[in-house]
Amino acid sequence: KMVATVLMVAEKPSLAQSLSKIISRGAAVERRERPTSVHEWRGTFRGQPAQFKFTAVTGHVYSLDFLAEFNNWDNTPPVTLFGAAAEKKEERGGMTHHLQREAKGCTYLVLWLDCDREGENICFEVIDIVKRVLSRPTSGQRQIWRAKFSAITDRDINAAMASLGEPNKNEALSVDARQELDLRMGCAFTRFQTRFFQGKYGDLDSTVISYGPCQTPTLGLCVDRHDKILRFKPEKFWTIAVRLKASGSGSRGLGLEWARGRVFEHEIGAMLLKPVAANKEAKVLSVTEKEKSKARPTALNTVELMRVCSSGLGMGPHHAMSVAERLYIQGYISYPRTETTAYPANFDLKEVLQTMSKSPTWGKEAQAVLDNGIVRPKSGQDHGDHPPITPIRLASERDLSGDAWSLYDMVARHFVATLSGDMKYLQTTATFDIAGESFTASGKQVLSRGFTAVMHWLAPDEDEAIPQLRQGDTLAVDSAKLDERFTQPPGPLTESELISLMEKFGIGTDASMAVHINNICERNYVTIGSGRTLVPTNLGVVLVHGYQQIDRELVMPTMRAAVEKRLDLIATGKADYLTVLRETLAAFEAKFRYFESKISAMDELFEASFSPLAATGKPMSRCAHCGRFMKYIASKPARLYCPTCDVTYSLPNNGKIMLYKELKCPLDGFELLLFSTGSRGKSYVLCPHCYNNPPFPGMSKGSGCNHCTHPTCQHSLIKHGVCPCVECDTGVLVLDHNSAPKYKMACNVCNVVISLFDDAHRIAVSGDICGCGSGTLDVVFNKNKTPLPDGGTELSGCPFCHELLSTLIEVKKGASRHPMHRRGRGGRGRGR
Repeated sequence: KMVATVLMVAEKPSLAQSLSKIISRGAAVERRERPTSVHEWRGTFRGQPAQFKFTAVTGHVYSLDFLAEFNNWDNTPPVTLFGAAAEKKEERGGMTHHLQREAKGCTYLVLWLDCDREGENICFEVIDIVKRVLSRPTSGQRQIWRAKFSAITDRDINAAMASLGEPNKNEALSVDARQELDLRMGCAFTRFQTRFFQGKYGDLDSTVISYGPCQTPTLGLCVDRHDKILRFKPEKFWTIAVRLKASGSGSRGLGLEWARGRVFEHEIGAMLLKPVAANKEAKVLSVTEKEKSKARPTALNTVELMRVCSSGLGMGPHHAMSVAERLYIQGYISYPRTETTAYPANFDLKEVLQTMSKSPTWGKEAQAVLDNGIVRPKSGQDHGDHPPITPIRLASERDLSGDAWSLYDMVARHFVATLSGDMKYLQTTATFDIAGESFTASGKQVLSRGFTAVMHWLAPDEDEAIPQLRQGDTLAVDSAKLDERFTQPPGPLTESELISLMEKFGIGTDASMAVHINNICERNYVTIGSGRTLVPTNLGVVLVHGYQQIDRELVMPTMRAAVEKRLDLIATGKADYLTVLRETLAAFEAKFRYFESKISAMDELFEASFSPLAATGKPMSRCAHCGRFMKYIASKPARLYCPTCDVTYSLPNNGKIMLYKELKCPLDGFELLLFSTGSRGKSYVLCPHCYNNPPFPGMSKGSGCNHCTHPTCQHSLIKHGVCPCVECDTGVLVLDHNSAPKYKMACNVCNVVISLFDDAHRIAVSGDICGCGSGTLDVVFNKNKTPLPDGGTELSGCPFCHELLSTLIEVKKGASRHPMHRRGRGGRGRGR
């Protein structure tokens, strides 16, 4: 019988490893490939013998971007981006080739991507890559299958394998639509704003002045709370505060609440206080008791997970979701991205509860639920995606640590709580009379702890009870005074509150909310304050106020909510993808044109809040055109500004810039600068004019001398380039001659830094080529610390192949592998 070949693809390499282990029953053998490994085994697929190959992508294979001709900010009017040609570009080099190589000749493709809309979109990316190389199907035979699963357990994965379906094209199209809308709208506004304001002001302290269809309304919610706090005017008021004497030894006095609440005139308060203060007894008019309950939580979804992590665990939503995804891949919790808060009818609650009952931490509470009988969970909402987030596998604090344990502990306790009873308590309210004025006191007495036995932080405090009282009792008044107080503004917006507001207004999805909050923090629009509050920066406030001056809808949450509803219609097959795209882009293009024409209204706010370029920065280097000093502006984005020529030159960020020996570029006469990220990072020389206006083909904007192909310049790539990077596919390792005496090579593209020979007195690129393809180095060692035999100090050789030199290098960042990958070793070098 012919053996079929089945290619399976997951969304992450770690997930492919976990799934292949379950499906193969531990028989899978790993074959290491780049960029992701392949797990292989023999078995049966749909009743026939099969050879299985399980590999993974690393998220999206493609990202949507404009064609290269539209990516030049200087030459492309932002409004043209609404109709500019765009294409899908490969996110990570080699993934397309890897998938096609593994899929060639395969009979079937089984897609194990995450079961959400983004996962469906990646499904079709994989299909488009491999469908041409799959073997020809038998007539009527389906080749492509989709696995649906919510937890990494043997039962869930085997059930998914037994009920394979089809990928959902409509859901994939809704993601395509969102990507294109966000790209075109975001880039048009961002490019226009960034160029307009960074060309005028020097202390914005942000690399880009970005706009995002979800990001900006999210920022708007933060600024709205900030404005309410600033606009708030506190009012003085007075209230009568009474405390009764303690009735027994060791007990505390009883504080009473004034029935009138407060008065806003001191004279009235003083008048009402006088008889109360003169009376030394409080008479109980009535005592009422009412049994109440505090409802147990509904099943846990993503939004509630992020809320609790922020308010209770001090974890930002972006970090919390990263931790939750790791726990999911490790098989400790179910899929953490879901909107559903109702357990499926066939969900085995008892089995999970029995697993949790073995925990030394909350096992006693879980066992109590089993003994007393599972209480029917509260009816939540079923959104038709994944089941709620639940624990899957038992873990202890020895298995997990730090944030991973805190989050797992919360998920497990929440699950047990949903199956527990409500917390029941007796609320007692006593009404008192003192000289004709009414006062009250109330307290709680717990009757049944219910779910608070496991979620103990939600239980009432023990001191919330009041002493036993009967109608007609009299108690001695300890004190009565008129308290002066002030009305309070709303508190700063917390992350937890922001997530609730985003859910209410439909800003983003459960999968993207954390990203939008993270973005406004990274763009320096808000900062995180104590208690994980979100405090808008000056830039964030001015931006939102500017949008409100021109077009309030640009920052209102309702606009994005309307777009999300239309995307939902695409996902459910109720709206045409191209129609939604065309109509939404047309509406936003009209808004952009109006915004562009009224930008002066926003500029007035910027002018009042930020300093012009001419008044910012400090003199650093001379301009080659006018001979005057240019000013270095260190706040993001770093740049040089020539006030005489009124020209700005962008510089690299996140490092230190200094004048480099007053040397000049041989091409344009500008003084050279040295950029450094510190002693453990890398440094390179750059010409500010060449950095912004690449002089040679193949050089991109933002290139330093370590990219320059000038044939004779002493700082160029030609002079100091050694070999292709050991990690990335596009960079070159360049000798950093400014790092002496601790010499190093650094990639001119990625973050790989290779420490060279600490005891070297001088190192230079020799110009010779090793058999492996790497350039060789001429090394002069310190005569007192030379590693050469017989006290020799000079040596030439390949840093990767020479038997001595190769032992003296250390890769500080990135993976260590030979620069020519699998091309073999080369020459041995020569000593002298």
